[in-house]
Amino acid sequence: MTARDLQDSWDRVTRHGEKVPLYFYSYIFVSHPEVRSMFPLSMASQRDKFVSALGRIVSHADRIEDDADFLRHLGRDHRKFAVVAEHYDAVGASLCATLKHFLGPAWDEDLAAQWTAAYQVIARIMVEAAETSSESTPDWWDADVVSLERRTVDLTLLTVRPRIAFAYLPGQSLSMEIPQRPRQWRYYSPANAPRQDGSIDLHVQQIDGGQVSMAVVRSLEVGDTVKLGAPVGERLTWRADDPSDLLMIAGGTGLAPLRAVIEQISQAWARSGSGPRVHLLHGVRMPWHLYDRPRLRELADSRPWFDYTEVVSDDASYPGTRGKVGTVAARQALHGRKAMVCGGPEMVGHTLRELTSAGMHPEHITYEHFYYAAADQQTVAAPLTRSGDTR
Repeated sequence: MTARDLQDSWDRVTRHGEKVPLYFYSYIFVSHPEVRSMFPLSMASQRDKFVSALGRIVSHADRIEDDADFLRHLGRDHRKFAVVAEHYDAVGASLCATLKHFLGPAWDEDLAAQWTAAYQVIARIMVEAAETSSESTPDWWDADVVSLERRTVDLTLLTVRPRIAFAYLPGQSLSMEIPQRPRQWRYYSPANAPRQDGSIDLHVQQIDGGQVSMAVVRSLEVGDTVKLGAPVGERLTWRADDPSDLLMIAGGTGLAPLRAVIEQISQAWARSGSGPRVHLLHGVRMPWHLYDRPRLRELADSRPWFDYTEVVSDDASYPGTRGKVGTVAARQALHGRKAMVCGGPEMVGHTLRELTSAGMHPEHITYEHFYYAAADQQTVAAPLTRSGDTR
């Protein structure tokens, strides 16, 4: 297969904008009506995610080995939608029909064969990963909402408890479906290290136009049952054998996975009396968004290895540190430190540029790669498959 041909043809197709996903979904729902129930009733936030992801992955087929772990995750993760091997045939046929429709005469036998071969490789990796994981884990985990605290008008802290064991690493993410929004899965990060009782803390902020986040903040109740997808991501996890001091930069509820890692490090200090020093900077627009301030200040007062800095960007009257958290963090980019960054795409992109400009090597900066482009890029790319999943 010629990757350049795939990329060029996909670029030509994407010039048609929203017409592409509209055609794709119309085709698949008409030709395979049995898959319609796997999607949410409202396709507004779903419409372009899958097609964009699929096209970009296939058109980069020359780097398939680099994406293999990501594809395996996708295969395992799609089990929660009740996806089986036969559904991949429907998707492949719909993808080729969409390409043929928009490419016209350029869609010849050779190009069709290249796209088919690339898609088959991807489908095989995903199907094999799904079948292997089905031997040891469920398609999803049912979990009970055991507590809810609406900390501000647009932010809720909730605790859920899976009914069977749910293993994850601090810093990972999980997808969640709530009963108020069936088939609309969104990703959140546990804000705590694993506990003996299995409970998981989640921080959910309402996003403008976000159907799921609004329902969590306003409608979810103690006693509701949610579904959890398998944990994903390892770039924000910490290895106990890594002695490097850490600079953690959080924007808004991007604090959650870093809080889990801090708890893990605190446990390591308690066991062995040693560990990395940690400096956490939490950046928000207004002071009242510092929703975990009491807990973090208490931790800073009681743990000599932990420093905490609050950074407010949009309140000129705030008496503490003001500005963009990435700019403030860059002043702390000392030799020997590694950085963990978590927040919205704009915040992460700005922070990456500030840290690298301050001399921090990109290899020493970690951030969730399902969401963001490489550290040496000038802009943060849109997510491949999880666009809008924080909504």
